[in-house]
Amino acid sequence: MTSVIEPVRRSFAVLEALSHRRSSTVSVLVGETGLPRPTVVRLLQTLIALGYAARVSRAQGYRLTDRVLGLAESIRFIDHLVDAAMPHMRRFTEEHGWPLYLATLSQGAIIIRHSTAPESPMAFEGAGLNARRPVLISALGRAWLAFCPEDERRTILRDIGGLSRRQEAALDQVLERVRRDGVAFTQPPRPTRLQGMAVAIRRGARVLGSLSMRFPRSAMNEVEVALRFGKRLQALARAIATDVARVRPG
Repeated sequence: MTSVIEPVRRSFAVLEALSHRRSSTVSVLVGETGLPRPTVVRLLQTLIALGYAARVSRAQGYRLTDRVLGLAESIRFIDHLVDAAMPHMRRFTEEHGWPLYLATLSQGAIIIRHSTAPESPMAFEGAGLNARRPVLISALGRAWLAFCPEDERRTILRDIGGLSRRQEAALDQVLERVRRDGVAFTQPPRPTRLQGMAVAIRRGARVLGSLSMRFPRSAMNEVEVALRFGKRLQALARAIATDVARVRPG
């Protein structure tokens, strides 16, 4: 069982209690957190010093500042990415039939954030929202690894346990091919009925997300699907990146 660092737990208890209303007195925070009054006062002083809380008045107590919004920055970015991608993904599936999957990286795994599988007449699996996919063998993960900056790639590989020199050399060859072709394919440890082709959604040197199309291996091989849909998927990724930049410039 993961151990809990008590001072950290207490700090978050006060933060959560402050988030429940516009402002809170010390007495309210003591009652809601169950912490001793001196502890709550010390934690409030620390939060004020760090810029996460402010004193309103003696009667109204304390409130959170807008600095706490920075703690949710990555979550808000995912919302923006999904909002930008949804109409493009929907139009693709309406025109071509195949389901698309949008994903981002989180804690060493690829996480599905949106899918048109429920709208696709040719989907053979569910949307899989919030499902985790392995970085090394999934098309979504390989597309991300191929186009993210080198230091980010090293961090990702370290987070998943690292690779031997032989494994690194093999992965380098795979990623070089992805960069050359612009698309990545799933490479499962054993044959599967479905295959995925993915592209990276990029803005400058940064990878914002990955986008994949899933299809049965019996319908098309990798060469055929790359010829028919590779450029379309790349154009879709560029359009999504452009729309994200409109909402979140810089």
